[in-house]
Amino acid sequence: MSRLVVFILLALTGMGVGARPLSAQSLADIAKKEEERRKAVPAPAKVYTNKDLAPTPAVSTPAPAKAADDTKDTKDTTKDTKDTKDTKDTKDTKDTKDTKDAPVKDQAYWSGRLKALQTQLDRDQAFADAIQTRINSLTTDFVNRDDPVQRAAIERERIKAVAEQTRLTKAIQDDKKALADFQEEARRAGVPPGWMR
Repeated sequence: MSRLVVFILLALTGMGVGARPLSAQSLADIAKKEEERRKAVPAPAKVYTNKDLAPTPAVSTPAPAKAADDTKDTKDTTKDTKDTKDTKDTKDTKDTKDTKDAPVKDQAYWSGRLKALQTQLDRDQAFADAIQTRINSLTTDFVNRDDPVQRAAIERERIKAVAEQTRLTKAIQDDKKALADFQEEARRAGVPPGWMR
């Protein structure tokens, strides 16, 4: 019986030793085939990097210049009446500076400014929606956790998200007010409705 066991063990060991060179040989063949396949694959036509991309211009809304001029005019009128001649001279120079620095208010100006204000409003509303989704997710996570340490971490994140939502809500209100003010300014300036598209 012991001879039979020894014979079976030797037979199994011999089969294991014989199988290893066959698997190594087939692995080498597979590696060669893969190397040939990689050489046959054509290189990509163009690889884009950050250097290839043009930077996007920042969207900003210029502050209305009219309010600043009004405050300057009121300051000038509160001065002594003895300096009326000097005041007129400074007003004339301010007016010429304003006309040189003021942008040409044509159709491109009105439509471009309207699009910029509308884009900012849309962006802030999209962020507010995303923050609301985050708050909902964190609230659900908080309720479903039993570990006090994890709950505390989730609550900190939720408080940050609520603060961001409050900031975005104010930004949306400011954006809507700026848009309404711009439309009122266009109405007062007699801008044709077709230019505001």
